[in-house]
Amino acid sequence: MRPHVELIHEKDYVWHGAELIGGEGRASERRLSVDEEDGSCSLRIDFHTRWGRGPGVHHADTEYFVLEGSMTYGGRTIGRGGYVHAPKGVPAEAVTFAEGTRILHYREYGDAGFDPGAARRPGAGDDVIVLDSAAMTWDAVPNAGPMPGLFIKYLHVDPVSGFYTRLVHSQEGWSDHRLAHHPCYEEAYTIEGRMEYNFGTLLDNTYFFRPARVKHGHFTTMEGGVTWILRSDGELQNWYTQNEWVRWGGEAVNYGPNGGRMRWSQSSHDLGAGSPPRSERDLADLRASLAFARRQGGQDVDFVPHGQGTDKSVLAVAKAMDAARLQGGHSDHHDHHDHKHDHDHAHPDWGADPHVLEHPDERTDSGSHNWAQGRPWKQGDPIPAPVISSLPVRSRSAGRWSTDGM
Repeated sequence: MRPHVELIHEKDYVWHGAELIGGEGRASERRLSVDEEDGSCSLRIDFHTRWGRGPGVHHADTEYFVLEGSMTYGGRTIGRGGYVHAPKGVPAEAVTFAEGTRILHYREYGDAGFDPGAARRPGAGDDVIVLDSAAMTWDAVPNAGPMPGLFIKYLHVDPVSGFYTRLVHSQEGWSDHRLAHHPCYEEAYTIEGRMEYNFGTLLDNTYFFRPARVKHGHFTTMEGGVTWILRSDGELQNWYTQNEWVRWGGEAVNYGPNGGRMRWSQSSHDLGAGSPPRSERDLADLRASLAFARRQGGQDVDFVPHGQGTDKSVLAVAKAMDAARLQGGHSDHHDHHDHKHDHDHAHPDWGADPHVLEHPDERTDSGSHNWAQGRPWKQGDPIPAPVISSLPVRSRSAGRWSTDGM
């Protein structure tokens, strides 16, 4: 599995010698995220000299995207925006990168292995895709959320798994006041522009890898819009959450005042109060998104940033306690007696038990060790609840984590 990374600027990663087997030349890589279980990784690579490798077969589904400079594949040279997708086990032609070229390099479901001159492997997928994305036109996203203003260029879509890589552009003023989670992972590298959202500021060269089912949103797009390359390991279904809150706590045994015991509790509302507030521009855009949704017939609630207004976790706890009392609970008596009597204790009503929203095989399949493992989803399947990922790996030099996506 890959850790939740949100939000990191590439300059906060250290350089390593690039793991490009069988090639000639010198290059360095920044490891944006790595799956230590199957070898999948996302890399930023700089070529310090001309680098080249002959034809052969990759051990992983492999992608190259040119940020700056040029790539030559099979005799065809492509500059900024050049894209190659070489499926695992499919013969790829010779590739070279000019000195000074900067690329994104993705390997999925395999390691960096490369077999020179090898033949097609049994069961290998489709042929290699070569695109000049700069020459492609932008298409409007048919379901852009509450507002129009998102545009897309599809680079690769797997017809079986739904895995896809695309360029996405959000025009200035596009916003979404809701939080979403998905059945698949989502990762993005910002090519240019600026967008604010709950985990921080998407600036040039910022990156996130977000496992399946992690909530995110409250997007606002700044001057000039923003463009990023975005990947998902399945079809991106949007499941929305509003009135979100998180509260957690416990009892300190040996670290309260003067080293003694103490009960403690904290909510996402508390954390939001200590974060830099959303700008007036942000708030205006989020309210515009809400107004648009209501004009379309949506029943969306008002957007209130965490740290402002009433703490929703306190309201939820109070409502649960009221429900427990109405259901015959007896939280007000404190006698110590066993539970062999024939009346039931009522439990607070917190809504749906997240377990009833899981896929039936979630706790028995190969991904059962990871709640944020993506799984195929189709209409009619249970919609899994979000998982809590309150403190992702985060950049020290960019971003603003306001906790409202927890």
